[in-house]
Amino acid sequence: MDKLLQNKVALVTGCDQGIGRSICSLFADQGAVVYANILKEQSSKMLKEQCDTLDGKVIPVVFDITDKPSIMHCIKKIKTEQEGRLDILVNNAGVKFDGVIEMIDDNKIEKMLSVNIVGVIHMVQGALRLMKRNPDGGSIINISSIVGLRGNVGQSVYGATKGAVASLTKSWAKEFAQQNIKVNGVAPGSIDTDMFYEMSPDKIRESIEAIGLKRLGQPEEVAKVVLFLASGMSGYITGEIIGVDGGLFM
Repeated sequence: MDKLLQNKVALVTGCDQGIGRSICSLFADQGAVVYANILKEQSSKMLKEQCDTLDGKVIPVVFDITDKPSIMHCIKKIKTEQEGRLDILVNNAGVKFDGVIEMIDDNKIEKMLSVNIVGVIHMVQGALRLMKRNPDGGSIINISSIVGLRGNVGQSVYGATKGAVASLTKSWAKEFAQQNIKVNGVAPGSIDTDMFYEMSPDKIRESIEAIGLKRLGQPEEVAKVVLFLASGMSGYITGEIIGVDGGLFM
C-alpha cells in the first residue's frame, strides 16, 4: 500500500523539537521528502538520527523565518533539487511569551509578532512561487493555538498572534482555492512540550485539570491531524481550524 505522502515534497518550519519534529518524522514515515526548517545547527544531527530509517527523506535547512532572504534561499534550493515541486507547507514555528498586558516587554511583543505572524506570511509568499505551478495544487497547514480562538489570561499578545494565524488561514483558503491549494489550520491545546512547562507547577496542575480528558496531548497527536490535512484524505476540506485540545473547550 502506498504511503499517504508518497513522492510528496514538504516544507515544515520549527522542527528543532516538539510538534515540529513529530510532524517531520511522521511525514517522512509516510513517504515524503521533508525540508525541515531548524533554527539551531545542532538539531540537524538529531533529526537525521530520528528519521534515517524512515521511508521518506529529511533534509534539514537552517534559517530563521524572520529573515525573508533566507526563506527565499530555501525556496530556491527546493526548486533546484525537486524540479520546482513543493506540495505541502506546514507553518509550525512559533514563540510564546506570557504576561499580563501592562507588564509584557516590548521586545517580546515584537518577537511574537515577527515570528508568529510576519514569518508565516513570508513563508506562504515564498511557497506559493512553487506551489501555484503544481498541476495538483497543494496544501498549507498553519499551526494556530486554542488560545488564539478562545483567549486566556496572561496570553493576550500570544493569543492575538495565533488568532491572526487563524484569520490568515480563512482568507488564504478563499484566495488560493482556484489554484487548488487548500489552506487549513490546527489549534493545539495543552501539549506535552517544553513550551507547556514554562508555567509554574500550580498553573500546570490547574491547566491539566481543566482538560476534559485530564491529560496533556502528545506532539504525535497533533502531527497526525496535520498529516490528515496534508494528505489526499482531506481533499474536500479547506478553510477549517481543527482544535486538538482534549476537550478543553466543548
